[in-house]
Amino acid sequence: MAYQVLARKYRPQRFSDVAGQEHVTRTLLNALAQGRIAHGYIFSGHRGIGKTTIARILAMALNCRTPIGSTTGSPQRPTPEPCGVCESCEEIRLSNAVDVLEIDAATNRGIDEIRELREAARYRPSRDRYKIYILDEAHQITDAAFNALLKTLEEPPDHVVFMMATTEPENIPQTIRSRCQHFSFHAVKFDDILAQLRAIATQENIVAEDAALALLAEAGDGSMRDALSIMDQAIASARLENGQPHLDAEAIRELMGSVPNTVFERLLEAISENQSAAVLEELNRLLNAGNSPVQLARQFVRYLRNTIMAKIGGEQTDLLQISPDERARVGRSALLFSEEDLTRFLQIMLRTFDELNYRQEQRFHLELGLIKLVHLQRLLPVEEFLSQLPPGTGAARSISSATSSPAASRPSPAATAPPVRATPPPRPAPAAPASTPEPSRPAFSPFEADRQRKITSEDTAPAPVAAPSAPSIEAATPAPSVTTPSVNSVPVTSLPIAPPAEPVPAPMAAQPAPAAPSIPEPVAASRPLTPLEAASRAVEAAPAKPSMRVGVAEPERTEGALALASAPAAEADLDHIAQAVCSALEREGHGTASVLLSSGNWTQQGDTIQVEVAIKRMMLSLTMNAEAEKICKNAMRSIGATQKLVFVPGEGNRAAGSKPAIAITGSIQSAALENPLVQKAKELFRGEIRSVLDLRDK
Repeated sequence: MAYQVLARKYRPQRFSDVAGQEHVTRTLLNALAQGRIAHGYIFSGHRGIGKTTIARILAMALNCRTPIGSTTGSPQRPTPEPCGVCESCEEIRLSNAVDVLEIDAATNRGIDEIRELREAARYRPSRDRYKIYILDEAHQITDAAFNALLKTLEEPPDHVVFMMATTEPENIPQTIRSRCQHFSFHAVKFDDILAQLRAIATQENIVAEDAALALLAEAGDGSMRDALSIMDQAIASARLENGQPHLDAEAIRELMGSVPNTVFERLLEAISENQSAAVLEELNRLLNAGNSPVQLARQFVRYLRNTIMAKIGGEQTDLLQISPDERARVGRSALLFSEEDLTRFLQIMLRTFDELNYRQEQRFHLELGLIKLVHLQRLLPVEEFLSQLPPGTGAARSISSATSSPAASRPSPAATAPPVRATPPPRPAPAAPASTPEPSRPAFSPFEADRQRKITSEDTAPAPVAAPSAPSIEAATPAPSVTTPSVNSVPVTSLPIAPPAEPVPAPMAAQPAPAAPSIPEPVAASRPLTPLEAASRAVEAAPAKPSMRVGVAEPERTEGALALASAPAAEADLDHIAQAVCSALEREGHGTASVLLSSGNWTQQGDTIQVEVAIKRMMLSLTMNAEAEKICKNAMRSIGATQKLVFVPGEGNRAAGSKPAIAITGSIQSAALENPLVQKAKELFRGEIRSVLDLRDK
C-alpha cells in the first residue's frame, strides 16, 4: 500500500476526535439526537482546522445505517456518532459513496456546473437516506452560479443537504448565508496541537523531544494540518537511531530556516544596554549563517508580541500560545522594558517588516530598524522631562507656556506694549504761510493718493520704544490737537484715520465747477511731526492752478479706489452708436450679428455699453466671433466713441422685446419704415415696427 501522509492517515472519523472545535461538534451532535437536520450548512474558518473533516463526519452520521442505540439497543452506535463500520460509513470514508458528492468549487464554479447540480438534486438518493453535496472552497463560486442555486437552497427536497466549506465567508452572498446554518471554526490551541503531535509520535514509534514538538506546534500557527505536514517533513529528515527517527529542536529549526528565540533575547538585552555594536554583530552573524532578513524580522515581530503579552498578563496568560520554556524566556525579556517601550519596538519592527517585502537591500533596512530600537531608549517622554526640571527655572516656564492653550499663549496688546513715561508735550510743527482758498483740483493724482496712504500708515503705526532721551507721551493723557494747513487752509483737528473722500464731479468748461470738500490730513497724535513731514504737508497745501479746457472737457478716468473721486462719464448717444455698429456689421457680411445687435437692449453703465441679446451664451460666442468684435470696435472708433462694448446673453425673448429693432440705413428695414403707408399705419394705430421680413427671396 502506498504511503499516506500523517494529515490523511490520522484524519478524525468521529466528532470526538476533532480537536479544538467543541462548540461545533456539540451543536451537531445535539441536532442529530433531536432530529433537527438543516438543509444547508456553512463551515468557515482558518485553514487546516477541520471544516471538510466535520462535513464528512456529519455526512457519515446522516447516512449511517446503524440505528442510534439507547432505544433500539445497538451496541455499535449508542450516540449520534457514526459507527464507522457500516457500508455507508466505509464508502464515505474512502470517498466512494454514490449519494455523497464532494465537489471542488474552485474548479467547478460556473453556472453550468451549478445547473447540473440543481437538476441532479431533484432525484432521490439511490441507496442512502440523504443525498449530500459538500462544496469545498465555496467562496470561489461565481455570483451567477450562487443565484442559480438560491431557489433550490431555499426550498430543497427533503432528501438533500448542502454543506459548504470556505476560508472566506464574506465572499459568499448574504442571500446564501441567510439560508444556511453558519458555523465559525476556531484556530486550534497550542496545547491541543501539542497533545495531538505527542500522540501521533507515540503511535508512529518516533522519539521526539518536547522542545521539538513545541516548535512544530508553534509553527502550525493554529492549523493542525500545517503542524502535521511540518512533522511529516521533520520525520523524513530526522536521524535514525536503532531504526527509530529522533526529532530534536535544532534540526527542525534548520529545516524551517528559523533561529532559536535565545537570539532575540540577546538582542533585547543589548538594546536595553544601548549597545549598537553588539546588536549589529549579532545580526551579522545570523545573516552570514544564511538566514533570510525577512524570516528574521518575522520571528522578531512574533517574539516582541509575546513579550508584550507577558508584560501585560504575565507568563501564564492564555494570550501566549507557546511552550513553558518560551514563556519563561519572554518573561525575562519583558522585565527589561516598559509597556510603552515594547509597544514602540513592535510598531517599528512591523514597519520594518513591511518595508522588507518590497524594497531592495533588505539587510540595510533590517539594520536600520534595529538601530532605531537602540536609539529609542535614549528618548524621554515629555512628562518625564518636565518632572525632572526645577519648578523655578526659565526652561520649565517656557515649556509650560508652550504646552498651554493657544489662546493663553497669545500675548495681549496691553501686555506687549512698552512702558511709557510722562514727558512734556511736543512742540507744535511750524505752520506754513496762510494762503487764500482755491478751488479743489478736478481729480486726485495717483502720486498724491499714494503719498497720503504712506503717511497714514506711518502715523497710525505703533511707535517704537523710545530712547531714554527721546520725549514720549503718557498713554492715559488725551492727545493734543495739532493744527496744520489743509487743502483749503482751514485748521482742523487731526484724527488717526482720514475719512474717505466723496465723489466730486469733474469741472466743465461751460459751467463753474463746484468746490470739492476738503480732506483733512491725518496727523498722528502719538508723536510730533518731523521737519521733513511738516515741509511735505506744507507743499501739498500750496494752491493749485486752475485747469483750463477748451470745448467740452472729457472726464478724467480713474480706476480702483480713486474712482470714487472721479466724475461720472457723460451719457452717450446709444442709438447713434448702435446704428453705426449694426451698419458696419451689415456691410462686412455679418448680417446675423447685425440683426442680433439691432434687436438687443443697449444700456450704459459708466464707461461700458452693455448689449443684452436674446440668445444663449454658446450661440452668442459663435455669432460674435473675433472678426465681428473687431468690426464693432472699428465702427465705434470711427464715430469717436471710447466706451467699452460688452455683449450679454439674455433669457428667451426678454432682450428682444425690450425695444424695437434699429433700422439700418439702406436696408430693407429702413425702406419699410420710410414707406408712407407704414408711417400712416403707425400714426393711425399708434404702433411700432419690431421686425421686417424680406419675402422677395422666398
